[in-house]
Amino acid sequence: MALLNDAKNAVALVRRAAKARSAYRSVTAAVREQGPLERGRFQIAVYFADGDVNMYQMRQWYRPLQEIAKTWPVVVMARNATGARALLDDGALPVAFVPEVRNIEKFLARQDIRIVLYVNQNTRNFQMFRYGERWHVFINHGESDKMYMTTNQYKAYDYAFIAGQAARDRLERTLWDADLDRKAIEIGRPQADHYSGDTPFEDDGRIVVLYAPTWEGDRPAAAYGSVLTHGEALVEKLLADPRFRLIYRPHPRSGVVDPAYGEGNERIIAAIAAANEREPSAQHVYDDGPALGWQLAAADVAVVDISAMVYDRLAAGKPLMITRPADPAAAVDEGGYLGACEWLTSSRAPEIISEITRVSEDPETSARLAHWVRHYFGDTRPGSSSERFQAAIERLMSRWDEWAGRGAS
Repeated sequence: MALLNDAKNAVALVRRAAKARSAYRSVTAAVREQGPLERGRFQIAVYFADGDVNMYQMRQWYRPLQEIAKTWPVVVMARNATGARALLDDGALPVAFVPEVRNIEKFLARQDIRIVLYVNQNTRNFQMFRYGERWHVFINHGESDKMYMTTNQYKAYDYAFIAGQAARDRLERTLWDADLDRKAIEIGRPQADHYSGDTPFEDDGRIVVLYAPTWEGDRPAAAYGSVLTHGEALVEKLLADPRFRLIYRPHPRSGVVDPAYGEGNERIIAAIAAANEREPSAQHVYDDGPALGWQLAAADVAVVDISAMVYDRLAAGKPLMITRPADPAAAVDEGGYLGACEWLTSSRAPEIISEITRVSEDPETSARLAHWVRHYFGDTRPGSSSERFQAAIERLMSRWDEWAGRGAS
């Protein structure tokens, strides 16, 4: 078995290398065809050093950044060829392909970049930190209580845009001597003002359940994925009951570390296809599209793993269950919402129907949910988060003017 896995990994490595070379040729050709970006046009850059597998981290920010760009032009600095190819294909924001440090320096010499935004903690972010006279701002790719959200790497940034009081409390508990009063700026969840995508079915009275598991993780402490422990059991029950419609949205990295996890994911996808073939009117959905939003709006109940999806759903203020990790080594911070959430254990996964009834109809559960929505995101009225995001950018632009003025005097 070990030899077989080694062989599979070797084949996957060769395929990734070939894909990267192909993407590099494609991107460089596209960049030559479009010509150089207008000199001095951009004041905000989003630094993205990842490949296409992590494009979900960028795509959720497209619409909020497009709104910001109406005032301060925004460009994405892409370091990885497959990521750059995906960004160019999406066409949501202008893209500068800067695979090497010398490309970064040439780009910065041509542009008036005052704020650099970061959506993740890629180690190549450090290469960008060398450039002063601009603000480096961590905006993350979601809100969650995973240990990722309290990394000491926050201190490397000039500022961090956070969702709300829960994020501030989490950082204060964990980071020593961090000046959060100055560096942490609460903006809520601006993505929630821009839910995207079209619902692929009509409302016909079925109860719509969103199941959105994360990937298996790369170490025991991050083993939050539920496909093998919960997913196959709960999906089987939902597909067999004509009262329900399932939206299955797995993490795009499912199976990259553990082939068995990927195989479980494929079995669920096949089961959905078979259920739709038996009963076309069921319209169960396997969702691997780039748009995130319609799923949250359409689902009557959501079942998600410990991930940013918890908080994407929490911002919607609708019934929610979280899978309890089966691995006791998985790190679970119960100091916040996870200490009061509605857990779904692996032993209760086959009883998903009764669990859905419970969280949907219990008034105390609904009251708790409303409390935690406010704690994590503050004011969730439509447009409120977008206004705070705009105000945060404006504040940093003013501070840039202030510091630039000091240097000129």
